[in-house]
Amino acid sequence: MPYFAYTGRSASGDLVKGVGEGANSNAVADQLSAAGIVPLDITPSNAARSEVGGGNPPASAPPLPASFWPRRRVPHEEVLLFCRQLHTLLKSGVPILRGLAGLQESTRNPVFADVLRDLRESLESGRELSSSMQRHPRVFNPFFIAMVRVGETTGQLEGVFLRMFHHLEFEREIRGQVATALRYPIIVMVFIGAAIAIVNLFVIPQFAKVYANFNTELPLLTRVLIGFSNFTVSYWWAMLAMLVAAVFGIRWWLSTAGGRLRWDRWKLKIPIAGKIILKATLARFARSFALSGQSGVQITLGLRTVAPTVDNRYIESKIEQMRIGVERGESVLRTASAAGVFTPVVLQMIAVGEESGAIDELMEEIGGLYQREVEYELKTLGSQVEPILIVALGALVLILALGVFLPIWDLGRAALGKGGG
Repeated sequence: MPYFAYTGRSASGDLVKGVGEGANSNAVADQLSAAGIVPLDITPSNAARSEVGGGNPPASAPPLPASFWPRRRVPHEEVLLFCRQLHTLLKSGVPILRGLAGLQESTRNPVFADVLRDLRESLESGRELSSSMQRHPRVFNPFFIAMVRVGETTGQLEGVFLRMFHHLEFEREIRGQVATALRYPIIVMVFIGAAIAIVNLFVIPQFAKVYANFNTELPLLTRVLIGFSNFTVSYWWAMLAMLVAAVFGIRWWLSTAGGRLRWDRWKLKIPIAGKIILKATLARFARSFALSGQSGVQITLGLRTVAPTVDNRYIESKIEQMRIGVERGESVLRTASAAGVFTPVVLQMIAVGEESGAIDELMEEIGGLYQREVEYELKTLGSQVEPILIVALGALVLILALGVFLPIWDLGRAALGKGGG
């Protein structure tokens, strides 16, 4: 009987690798499930058999050479269209190899065409589609691959691609809404910064030349503005270098696990925009979790695969806490309450879903509820942000006006006093 290298997860969540013997990959998957291991990848292997849970077999799929990985990412729209087209082809009875070949020829993106070519070649060599997709983590995330694996196991691959199409379309809408929520305040802050730089570099120095002829002590606010302007004019290059260093430093900090976790937690507390980001993130989680449940994925495995897709390390850690609690035997409602990120209305819906056994349907309703709230918040975003920006601009203009014109008013009063004397 042939041997198969496998990768899976034990009941405690540990990664397990080994080599098993069976008539086919499905037989090895049944052996792993009986041993309490959730199979993630099973591929043919020439290695000797090892016991379940042990051994160091070769990788599930040969790694792609470094030169293959493109510098440009595949656009989200390409994967979205891929799901829709492949669903249509499979539903029409077109073999998957012929369908991938047709999609490869029709796509206009050369990077995605290379990905489709590699998928087709991997399938021709005997690998499953989900295993072939694992070779392209920049294109297909773990949740996508898990859903495809479920479709292969249940024989409903075309249905999975249709669900993924709707799911990816929903994710695109949510990402666009979050970007819209952040775009307006960011643009305004950039213009305010540019205005401050222009005033300090060009406007205040001209007034400083006039004030130098007054031969009198200037008001404190004026001296502060002139001092800051002189510093900006003399050391603008140092300030620019510090700004560039700060940008690269922040990017490095965000690339670390601790920095990304703190930033993702902090941005949820940004006034006005933070609550929009939180609701959008929870909408993505609820829809993803509902999709995994509708596809037949167990709750613990669904939470594990969904967690990395929320694109927020803080919320991801909360979902991991939920998974650990469910594995200990706690209810989804209790773990969701302990997470502290869901509203009372949502917790009530989760409770009803658990009692009725339709938690996947209720989670989809939660996703829709949060999405509608995000859309409403975006419609009122301008009215919420504008008062804050008006106050900030008014304070800035007041400081500049007082600093620039106070000496002129003082000089005018002094001239009037002399004239009257």
